[in-house]
Parts: sequence; structure tokens; C-alpha cells
Amino acid sequence: MSRVAFHAQQTAGALRAPIMGAMSGRGTSSLATRGVRMTRIALHLVRGVLTVAVMFPFLDVQGRRSTVKRWSYSLLRILGVHLHLHGEPPIRPTEPVMLVANHVSWLDIFAINAVVPVRFVAKSEVRRWPVIGWLSAQSGTLFIERAQRRDTARINQLVAEVMLAGDVAAVFPEGTTTDGSQVLRFHSSLLQPALLAAAGLQPVALRFEHGDGSLCVEAAYDGDKSLWDTFRSIVAQPEIHAQVWFLPALTARAGHRRELADAAQAAIADRLKS
Repeated sequence: MSRVAFHAQQTAGALRAPIMGAMSGRGTSSLATRGVRMTRIALHLVRGVLTVAVMFPFLDVQGRRSTVKRWSYSLLRILGVHLHLHGEPPIRPTEPVMLVANHVSWLDIFAINAVVPVRFVAKSEVRRWPVIGWLSAQSGTLFIERAQRRDTARINQLVAEVMLAGDVAAVFPEGTTTDGSQVLRFHSSLLQPALLAAAGLQPVALRFEHGDGSLCVEAAYDGDKSLWDTFRSIVAQPEIHAQVWFLPALTARAGHRRELADAAQAAIADRLKS
């Protein structure tokens, strides 16, 4: 029995190639499989570091975006993650766009970047993650000091500027991660850049599943799990299916930040319930 893994565009800026992922149970991968995956991931990280250090200085913006997209997609494949794309992502936006998504795992970043490279807003702690933190910074992630309220104004202005310059920005307005079974209320302050840039706000719903369609809580980076705990748990899965829905965009209107946040949260929650 098989399932369509995803239909996406794989052109100069898109993914539209069908990929088939075999259905499986909810066991764990073999020790040999885990060993091979970890080795391949280590090599992939080294490749990423060398690419950023050696090639990025000579690439234009589009070249960097394409590189981030390919690298992210390859990482998912190494981890046994099958990407299922639904809806229309902002592949070549003509107006400023901000993506807002529910937050489950560090896999969220690569699942979105494998479709459309974006400028994520992440907590400053991510910058201190080994290797990944450095790669994130070099690929354009914007870091916010959430413990410092005054840093919010700085990051909001910066995000608005990058959108007006042609980049797609992305935030996780829940402010934390969940196991994927619920969507927490969105913090409206993180949506302020959309108002500043008069940007379209596109909700993105994320869900990670086992081969049988049940929720894969093992992929979640929530509770008291460490980054290493989540990594080992993901590697141990025979396969993971990442469902990514790009929902219809909302129009940002000055003075309605709270309403905009509630509408985006409701759209995502409704999609994940259906």
C-alpha cells in the first residue's frame, strides 16, 4: 500500500514533483538505519558549513535561496521525512509576505525552507545551537532577545524591511512548541511587521504523522525534551510524513493586529482538526 508523498513544483523557484512514500507501521528504525542516518546527517552538516563558508560569498540572493532550499530538502530525505505540500506557497511574491505557522519541531524550519526559502524569526537561544545555529544565522535567520521587550521594536522594524526588500519572512506566533495536537493562541506582537510593511499574512499549518496517519509526537521538540532528545527520536522513526498546508493569505490592516493573529490561529487550528 502506498501514498502520494507530495506534489510540488521543482523549477527555478518551486517544487512540484510527485514523490511516493511507502506506508509503514509505528515501530522504530533499525540500529543500522539510525547509524547510517546519523553519519549522513553529520556529512550533510559539514557540506552545509563548507557551502556557506566557501560558496555563499559568491552567490547572489537567488543563488543563496536555491541552495538553502536544496539543502533543506536533502536534510528531510536523509531523516526519512516525506514532505506533503498542500495549497499555494508564495514562490514568487509580488508583494510583501509574512508566513505564520504553528510550531512543533525544529523540522518546521526545514519543511518550509524546502518549499520556499524564508527569513525566519527565532529566539536568540537557537543562535547558540552547535552548527545549526551558525548555519541559521548565515542563511538569514533573524534572532530576537525575547527576555528584552525593547528588542521587539528592533526586530519588528528589521523584519518589515526584509519583506519590503523582497524576502518572505516567517514567524511562529505561539512563542513555543507543542506536540502538534493543539494550536496555542498567537502572540499578536510578532505580527506587527506585517502591518508595518502592509504585507499579506499567509497561515501555514504543520503536522507530522506516522505512516499510518497518526500524530507523530516523537517529532515534537516540546516539554522538557532537549535538542538531542528530539534528534534521536526523529532518527529512530522508520519514516515521518510532514503535512504542510499553505492556507489562503489574510490582508493585514493597520490597527487590527489582535484580530489578524486570532484569524490566522483559527485558520490553522481548523485545518489541523479537519
